[in-house]
Amino acid sequence: MANRTIADAKSVRGTNPQYLIEKIIRSRIYDCKFWKEECFALTAELMVDKAMELRYIGGVFGGNIKPSPFLCLILKMLQIQPEKDIVVEFIKNEEFKYVRALGAFYMRLVGTSLECYKYLEPLLVDGRKLRRLTREGHYELTHMDEFIDDLLREERVFDIIMPRIQKRIVLEENNEIEAKISVLEDDLDDDFDKSDEEMADISSKDKKDKHKSSRDEKDRDREKERDRKHRSRNERGDKGRDRRSRSRDRDRERDRERRHRDGGDRRDRDHRDDHRDRERNRDRPRKPDYY
Repeated sequence: MANRTIADAKSVRGTNPQYLIEKIIRSRIYDCKFWKEECFALTAELMVDKAMELRYIGGVFGGNIKPSPFLCLILKMLQIQPEKDIVVEFIKNEEFKYVRALGAFYMRLVGTSLECYKYLEPLLVDGRKLRRLTREGHYELTHMDEFIDDLLREERVFDIIMPRIQKRIVLEENNEIEAKISVLEDDLDDDFDKSDEEMADISSKDKKDKHKSSRDEKDRDREKERDRKHRSRNERGDKGRDRRSRSRDRDRERDRERRHRDGGDRRDRDHRDDHRDRERNRDRPRKPDYY
């Protein structure tokens, strides 16, 4: 009797609400000490007190598959089926984060696609830390937004198969839900505005740099042209000086050769004259010597 669903409970997805949890896990929950001692005769009003005592979230753990108190309370909520308003208050509770996590998990199991997106998506901005019990029995750190994202995206959470829900884009195309507006959109717009301003500043700076570089390039071209003309004038001057210098050298060499030739001719004439005079004197008869 203690494990039976209440008589006036409504079927969820065409079946008994407790059957959303697999039979082997239900059996482990029914046999655990927490279910027998803490969840016996628990009502929707007393559920809040038990939820406030939670210190971590998790499914089953250990070698013999022990259920966590979080999972036991989920099964109890499926059994007594609290009203929707109570579940919504669980989700909107900002003081006790584990109460919010309990309400979100239950809403994901029994809620429609519209209800899941309506009540769970606002929790994606909640970045509070949660302690999570792993299958090995160890604790690890997670965050509320990660937990909610797993509920909306993953097929299995805490060893419980999540009921299928429609894709958000399908609901948007059918106009059943408004398009999702990210809370970071304003920050992204500000970033885009800043990036546009930065791009405008960069473009203006690039234009200035291009103008400056073109002006510098023109100045360099003028300097190169001036240097080229100066070098050409110097080369022409050097060539003229070289030609004049070579001409002077040729004139000096010609004068030297002429002087040398004239000096040689003069010596040859003097030598011939001396030879002729000697020949003439030899042929001239000598006068007799008188004593």
